[in-house]
Order: sequence, then structure tokens, then C-alpha cells
Amino acid sequence: MPDINIKLPDGGEKRAPEGATVLDVATAIGPRLAQAALAGRIDGELVDVDTVVTDGATVEVITDRAPEALHILRHSAAHVMAEAIKTLYPEANFGVGPAIEDGFYYDFCIDKSLVPEDLAAIEERMEQIIAEERHFERGELTKLEAWDVFEGDPFKQELIDEIPEGETISIYSEGAFTDLCRGPHIPHTGHIGAFKLMKLAGAYWRGDSTRPMLQRIYGTAWFTQKELDAYLERLDQAEKRDHRKLGKELDLFSLHEEAGAGLPIYHPKGARVLRIIEEWLREELYRRGYEEVITPHIYKADVWKTSGHWDNYREHMYFFQVDEGEGKVNDYGIKPMNCPGHIMVFQNDVRSYRDLPMRLFEFGTVYRHELSGVVHGLMRARGFTQDDAHIFCTPEQVHAEVVAMLDLVEYVNGVFGFEYTAEVSTKPEKSMGSEEMWDLATKSLMGALDARDMPYEINEGEGAFYGPKIDINLRDAIGRTWQTATIQVDFNLPERFDITYRTAENTEARPFTLHRTILGSMERFLGILIEHYAGAFPVWLAPVQTVIIPIADRHLEHAESVRERLEAAGARVEVYAQNEPMRVKIAKAQEQKVPYMLVLGDKEAEADVVAVRERTEGDIGQMSLEEFLGKLAE
Repeated sequence: MPDINIKLPDGGEKRAPEGATVLDVATAIGPRLAQAALAGRIDGELVDVDTVVTDGATVEVITDRAPEALHILRHSAAHVMAEAIKTLYPEANFGVGPAIEDGFYYDFCIDKSLVPEDLAAIEERMEQIIAEERHFERGELTKLEAWDVFEGDPFKQELIDEIPEGETISIYSEGAFTDLCRGPHIPHTGHIGAFKLMKLAGAYWRGDSTRPMLQRIYGTAWFTQKELDAYLERLDQAEKRDHRKLGKELDLFSLHEEAGAGLPIYHPKGARVLRIIEEWLREELYRRGYEEVITPHIYKADVWKTSGHWDNYREHMYFFQVDEGEGKVNDYGIKPMNCPGHIMVFQNDVRSYRDLPMRLFEFGTVYRHELSGVVHGLMRARGFTQDDAHIFCTPEQVHAEVVAMLDLVEYVNGVFGFEYTAEVSTKPEKSMGSEEMWDLATKSLMGALDARDMPYEINEGEGAFYGPKIDINLRDAIGRTWQTATIQVDFNLPERFDITYRTAENTEARPFTLHRTILGSMERFLGILIEHYAGAFPVWLAPVQTVIIPIADRHLEHAESVRERLEAAGARVEVYAQNEPMRVKIAKAQEQKVPYMLVLGDKEAEADVVAVRERTEGDIGQMSLEEFLGKLAE
């Protein structure tokens, strides 16, 4: 049998007999690699380990260290769960069962409505299937053959109907379960080291509320029990840090069904935290050459027609009509974005290249029609405020402006203690603007990241149709990532609103427009901060920095004197004047996660000092008020 030539990812080459599989290639490289092989990649396409390689192909062996490995494992775990359901409930019909972030799910229809207690029997059956190390067998069928295989399963047959005629359909089988599937899968079920079924839910078939409601089971799967335990611990931490729970306990905000989904109401403490952040960032932006604007919450529909939102974003907006008198009625739209107002500021005068760059910012409240199913506390709201800015500049200024924005990103995230990563999304298949503009904009974004020594990933073709962008992803205290800052080049709005500036040669030119947010949605960022700090804000950000705890009523006068002096120095203070034991007041301050407690008794009143407790260290001794203010200032 003649040999074929195989290329390896490191540039090396390997000879293999004709008909060799990915697993054969792994074996030729080394027995340990063969034992660890979960899947393969042939010329960039993920495949099963028993896929035959062709002469000249580039072959990569996928092990549990590969980024794709967990996705493949979880996809396979979804099939194992489906087989367990099928054996327990033979009448089951199945929808779809993909791998998702941190796990998998499967939708199915059975006569019985499952309850959480039923998950234990499904898990037990899954454990048996995993212990048997059943192989995932791939097959290929014609459309007619596939229709026969899935006779009696209307959901699968609907999917088959949509496959173009003549296209080969792949299926995977293990044990009693067969599924439409592109693959790949792990070689056998035994590679699933640890799993857990997490919860039950309902899901409309294909997300359509007019279609049948299916049952859905969510699960997670990992290569080792240690990884599963660590994940469950992160979930436990996430539950304890849930901003909705802490927001209520710390009296920061509330959500009211009668007010509407996704419309948070801030209480004094929550409003204070938001204003502290805004005021701090506002001063920083002024220092960096930005100018603040305030724009309306509503515009005539004509504005949204010009911007393109009327045609392309209308389902996410709120529109209403206004009777202007004399029988004239106009459509108005509540703004989902702040861009048009900033462009109108630019349009309001003749601009020269000497006016550029023009940096306009706004803490602008916007409203978007999010589906009720995706609204989630502060993390995804229908009404939220963006720390929005638009920079109008010449093509030559783009690089320097993006570098300056990245410097701001670094400074802001450093203050809050976040680590972060960057992604660059490039030109999609459908786009506007010339190749030259895209090339300049994309190189400017990447060049700015390089200039700041900021590593980044490239998302090929994932930019918006109107320009490339940088997304910043934060990592919080328990390892979760959150997308916050965005730096976006926009070729669309300058064209639609026909904005220009006079060049040095006295000709008209179109400015580059850079959208940018640093925190993103203020609501979402507050939610992230609450969970990141577990509600224990740093001193500078705490809505109440200090509580004063008089031991007895006779100490109230001195407590008020201390409060006045602290507030005069800019501290945020409360006096716990209630007729309660000191230990109760201390426990209350601890529950409210107040950074400092000042206990005042006879000795403190006589010497005009304070006994200081810190929320994590406990008692840290007596000190004068001046000493304590110095500690706060640190």
C-alpha cells in the first residue's frame, strides 16, 4: 500500500500508509498522543479521530488541552444525556442538543412533565453509559434515508426537510440513540470524566412561542472531577455574589413588575455609587480633552430614518406619535443610541481640520426593546445609561486617538482592579466603505493595541457592516469575563448625515467617526462591580464609608459632632442612633459591608477620639479624627 505525506501544525511532515486515520497519525507520533486523542483537524476542519486523512493534508490531533476540547466533550455529553432519556422514556422525541458555554442542553418531548427529582435517574443512566465506553459511530445518509431513520420524530424530520436536495446528511449513534449531527465527537463515552445535570426548563421549539413547548435539561461536563468541583464552587460564589440579591440586601436598587421589565429603580445608596463613578470619570475625561454634551431622549422619526435605525433597528426601539396641532401628527422614537445627537453638534457649525479631533462625551440614557426572556437585572436592561463618546477626526488622527482611548481603558480598569483582554473584529462579508478606509481603520486599531503592548485576538469578519471595532473583556474576581469597553470605527453615520470638514487644502472631506464606551452600560458595570466586590465596595466607592456607633444615648451629641466634621471633610457618614445594643449595630454595619465603624463611648467623647473597626480586620484601635481622615484619604 503506497504511503501518503502528512503535514503537521509545527511545520514538520510525517509519512503514513494510504487509508490512515487521524488516530493512526497520532499513534505514529507517539503512544501518549494516541491515548489522549479526542478528535482531529484536517486542513482546518474538525473531524473524528477515525476520519481518513488524504495525501498532502495538514493534520492536527486534538487533545484535552485544545481550546475546542471542552466543546466537543460537552456535545458528546448532550448525546449521552439524550440516550439516557431515550432509554428511560422510549416515546421521547428530540429537538436540538448543542454544547454551550460551560455545558450543554437537550430539548425533548415526552408525555411526563419532569421535576428536579427525576434528574437523578437520568444521571445514573448516564453514568452507566459512560462506564461502558460506548463509541460514537458516524454515518452518512441521503435525505430519503434520513427521513426513514427518524420516522415518528417530527422535530428531526422538520430539520431534514430544510436540508438541500442532494446534500449528504451525517448522523451519529451510540447505544440506543441516533441523532442528526455534524460532529465531531470524542472517540467513546468514557472520556467524559465528570458531569452534572443542573436544571430543568421549558423551551419553545425553535424559539417560536407559536410552536410546541419542549422540556429542556441543562448539564455541564468536564474532563476531571476536580474541574467540575471548581466550576460548582464558582457557581456557588456567583450565586452569593448575585447583584440582584446583593442589590436588595444593600438597598442599592429594586426591580418592580409594575414599572416594567428591565427598568431598574435606584435607591439613594445605588444612585450615590453611580454618581461617584460618573463624577470621577467626568473629571478624567475633561482632563483628557473631552467636552460634555447633553442630547434629547426622543427624536422625530426622520432622524432615525436618516441614521438607518428606522429600517434596520426598529424592532428594538420604542416609537409613538405626537399631535403637533393643526391636524399634523409626527412619529417620534426614544433613542436606543446617542450617536445622532453628537453628530448634530458637529453639524451645527462649519468645521475645519483645525477643530479636529473633536471629542464629545455624554452619560446618555437610552432605551432598547429587549425580549423579556433575556432581561436580567442590571446586566441586561431595557433602560440604561452609557458613558458614550464620539470622536470626529481626520484619517491621520485615528491611530493616536485609539491609543489615547486604550490608555483610558488601562487607567480605568486599573482603578477598579480588573484584568482584561482585547478582541479586534474585522470586515464582514457585507460592509460599507472603501477597501482603503477599512484597511486604514483596521490597521489603526491593531497598531494602537500594539503601541500599548496590549495582546489581542482577531475575530475575522465579525465587525459591524459600518466599521471594525475593538472589544474589551474584563475578568472578575471569580474568573468570569464581561464585555464592557468598545472602540468602533463608523463609516455609516458620517455618510448618512453628510458631515464634512474643511481640509488644509480648503476642500471638503468626510471625518472618521469613532464611537467609544469605556464602562459600557453604567447599569451593567454597576452589576459587574457588585458581583466583583461581593458588595464590599472599596472605600472611595462605598455609598456609606463610615458609620458612627454611639454606645449609649449620652454619646449621641458627640456622635453628631464627629459626623459634622467628617462630612465637612467630604466623607460619607451615617449615625446609628437607634436604641439598640452596640453588637447589633456592629452586625448591621457588617451586613451592609460598610468599610469603617467608629465606636463612641465615654472615653472617646472625653478625649475627642474614635475607636475604629474595619470591616475585615475588626478593631484597629483608637485614633484622632484627623488620623482617621488621613486613613480614609489613603
